[in-house]
Amino acid sequence: MAPRKKVAVMTSGGDSPGMNAAVRAVVRTAINMGCDAYCIYEGYEGLVRGGDLIRQMHWEDVRGWLSEGGTLIGTARCKAFYQRPGRLLGAKNMVANGIDALIICGGDGSLTGADKFRQEWPSLVDELVANGDFTEDQVTPYRHLNIVGLVGSIDNDLSGTDATIGCYSALARICEMVDYIEATASSHSRAFVVEVMGRASGWLAVNAGTATGADFVLIPERPEEHDWKEKMSLVHREMGKRKTIVIVAEGARDKEGQKITPTEIKDLLSDTSENGLALDTRITTLGHVQRGGSPVHMDRMLATLQGVEAVKAVLEATPGTETCFIALEENKIVRKPLIRAVQETQELAKAVESKDFTRALQLRDREFADSLKSYHITTNVTVDDDKLPTDKRMRIGMINVGAPAGGMNAAVRAAVAYCISRGHEPVAIHNGFAGFARHHDDKPLGAVRPFNWLEVDSWASKGGSEIGTNRELPEESGMELIANLIEKYQFDALFLIGGFEAFHSVAQLRRARDQFPSLCIPMTLLPATISVNVPGSEYSLGSDTCLNELVGYCDKIKQSASATRRRVFVIECQGGRCGYTTVLAGLSVGASAVYIPEEGISLSMLHADVNHLKEVFNADKGQSRAGRLILVNEKASKVYDAKLIASIIREEAHDRFESRESVPGHVVQGNNPSGMDRCRAVRLAIKCIQHLESFGRNAHNRVKTDPSSATVIGIQGSEIVFSSVKQLEETGTDWPNRRPKVAHWLEVRDVVDALSARPAYPKPEKSLTGLIAKDTKRGLA
Repeated sequence: MAPRKKVAVMTSGGDSPGMNAAVRAVVRTAINMGCDAYCIYEGYEGLVRGGDLIRQMHWEDVRGWLSEGGTLIGTARCKAFYQRPGRLLGAKNMVANGIDALIICGGDGSLTGADKFRQEWPSLVDELVANGDFTEDQVTPYRHLNIVGLVGSIDNDLSGTDATIGCYSALARICEMVDYIEATASSHSRAFVVEVMGRASGWLAVNAGTATGADFVLIPERPEEHDWKEKMSLVHREMGKRKTIVIVAEGARDKEGQKITPTEIKDLLSDTSENGLALDTRITTLGHVQRGGSPVHMDRMLATLQGVEAVKAVLEATPGTETCFIALEENKIVRKPLIRAVQETQELAKAVESKDFTRALQLRDREFADSLKSYHITTNVTVDDDKLPTDKRMRIGMINVGAPAGGMNAAVRAAVAYCISRGHEPVAIHNGFAGFARHHDDKPLGAVRPFNWLEVDSWASKGGSEIGTNRELPEESGMELIANLIEKYQFDALFLIGGFEAFHSVAQLRRARDQFPSLCIPMTLLPATISVNVPGSEYSLGSDTCLNELVGYCDKIKQSASATRRRVFVIECQGGRCGYTTVLAGLSVGASAVYIPEEGISLSMLHADVNHLKEVFNADKGQSRAGRLILVNEKASKVYDAKLIASIIREEAHDRFESRESVPGHVVQGNNPSGMDRCRAVRLAIKCIQHLESFGRNAHNRVKTDPSSATVIGIQGSEIVFSSVKQLEETGTDWPNRRPKVAHWLEVRDVVDALSARPAYPKPEKSLTGLIAKDTKRGLA
């Protein structure tokens, strides 16, 4: 019988939030796939020193690691590994432990060293035989080394991927700190210069600037085209702004390639000379606060799914397979050649050094370029350079429909900014279609009025919906009345933000076009709902904010469960008849089981899970972090709710362990939206207005025949696409259950079960009725 395959994982370089989630995923996936799992402690230093720094890991060894910051297996710089003798020792230790499959989570330097190690491996093994360390027979099974990289970096500085493990947690810390700073800046009418990490990458600075509505952002890749001091000197408070926020990356440069320091910016803003700005200015350097703390949901999910994919990749690799790393493109996990990405990253650094900033930006991923463009659009609002001719300017109504979701205000702000910069007139329709239908000039229940930019400018970080929202559909408000009001206010286009009710509204308006000609205007929907149940998109604004809140809530509950030792908590999750939130939260908190509407709940399923819990607690050796969580969607069953499930578990446990239920309710909608929700809101909202703008004014005849005149913008795999509402209505929507027919996240549910060691269980009779399981291999929910 052939020996079991051994897979090792190590973290190297700087620590990043989410690294522990990646290690956990690698260890448990390797074991689940019939391999032995090893951790190499202290990075390359542990690889060179060997001994007890290379340890076999078992299933329970990584329990509770999802919520831990930093890296629990350590990381250390190792000068010895830079030289061949050091790499020879590393090879010796790996062969001695029978390891020939290595997954490394680190930055580009660590991954470059790993690839060089792989290239030298055959000659290193030959040298070990020649030195008498091993016989030829001993090394025969380990003639080839397979390596896969996971990129851990809060700077998000590797080319070829939209995001690296840790960057979203760092962005969350920055946004939180800048939100605090803005409050005091506004109170004292001050300017603040906030320095963030990013020696060679402006990703954190650009996205933080976009998410917080900062006045200026300075980065390495793209200096201001004109002298930055001259541009910043034009800052003024005539519009009534009481604060100025400047975000500068630590590696920021001017167009001459000279480093820009926070002190330099402060001196400019606080200059009290005759032509100076004389602003009361402070400097805040966030430093290592950015990389600390528990990882946010997105980093846990990214690290977990990439870790699973890395194990598959390293086991599928052959001697001729090029070393790959696991990357993210929009919403899809993909394998990419490692060396090409490293070369492009190094080429980018050289481009910055040589002041070829156009080339530097080209080497960044598409998402970065989009974010940078979006930031400039939302800050250069009053500049007249991009305004359209008067006859091409449109009057665009903006309305929120459905429940509030994080990012709605950021989306409205971005849409308004783009409209003003192009000369369009953005008009707010307050309180959804209900407010639209019932407003009156003398007694407004809602309001229809042009946006005030000074008011909207402060909405970037606000949660909820500043223009209000309502679930009422146009047909409920009165379609004829809505059509007459659209004609009365002379709207040339309609921009909707919301959940399934908003999708249903667009569908109703589209179908009524033949009866009401005033509805023959382009309209597009930006999905915003914690349920993520809008057909046409794998992502909705507010979902990341919701998941961060839910994951934080579960972490606290799990701590209580662990402290009380033998306890199971059953947590009820919102999400309507879509199990997305429940499954993704289950992945990020290591739930023992998740119950979703798409599958349903049966007594036999509960019986199997209770028996599994009995076995788990019977085998408990008394280590910490022994608490267990079960997540159940609010509509997974008409009978088995969280309270009843907890009661059943308690009864069947026979005092072996306890169970409690917990309902976070609307708390999961969150307060301030997450950085990711804010940034995606800005990018997608601008694309929506550009799409509406492409139709122009008086496009009634074209609108009647063009399916793209009523659309949903969405992220599908690695692409941002506009989908026809007509097609989605007819083929993509499960109307009775108010969700898409395609559940792009279903495979993630299988990962949750695999990483929690949940055994096979009887499927309910109506399990997954009418649901299409999309091919989501390597997909990110």
